[in-house]
Amino acid sequence: YALTLAKRLKAMGQPKYQIDGDPRTSGPGFALTLHPDTLRDPFRWSAPRLVFVNSMSDLFHPEVPIEFIHDVFDVMVATPQHTYQILTKRSERLVGMAPGLNWAGNIWMGVSVESQRYSFRVRHLCETPAKTKFVSAEPLLCPLSLELGGIDWLIVGGESGVNCRPASPEWVRNLRDTCVGTRTAFFFKQWGGRTPKSGGRILDGRTWDEMPTVELV
Repeated sequence: YALTLAKRLKAMGQPKYQIDGDPRTSGPGFALTLHPDTLRDPFRWSAPRLVFVNSMSDLFHPEVPIEFIHDVFDVMVATPQHTYQILTKRSERLVGMAPGLNWAGNIWMGVSVESQRYSFRVRHLCETPAKTKFVSAEPLLCPLSLELGGIDWLIVGGESGVNCRPASPEWVRNLRDTCVGTRTAFFFKQWGGRTPKSGGRILDGRTWDEMPTVELV
């Protein structure tokens, strides 16, 4: 989704998306670019916000400087009125840097696990000091067996797009049942399809919108 959106934003003239990435792995407007000027934004927001940090990128990408990651964490700690969600696929770098980062209760740390091959990311996440830990199994591409002890929240969603691969209801049910056993909040985002909303989000006659219970201490 980010690759497609970056291309569109470049065409619209959005200044943050004017540098192209490697055409083999990235694309128009999608080069990794730092925007240190935005670090002051959370101090200007008058009302508390839920912030998805780097929704178009990965804070722990190998090309993001260590100093910049520290600056992002320092801002999050200094603005406890906001809740920050960080999602990464680079769990090795996350767990290596975690002891030296400035953590607070308003920082939710998560990892993406699309298939069993990447389930090791959950173990890395559990080794961090984050008070709220979450896993995103989206897009869900195969049956997953996850150890969710110590995980506060699981997000599950099917793939969307022209060539999307459908998620089996049994895959989703098994993850939901695992959450029940570990008392992990379960959020089912979508079945997916040509568009994210094509298949709806009903599982076994209802929606699943559980959120973790958080104490900001």
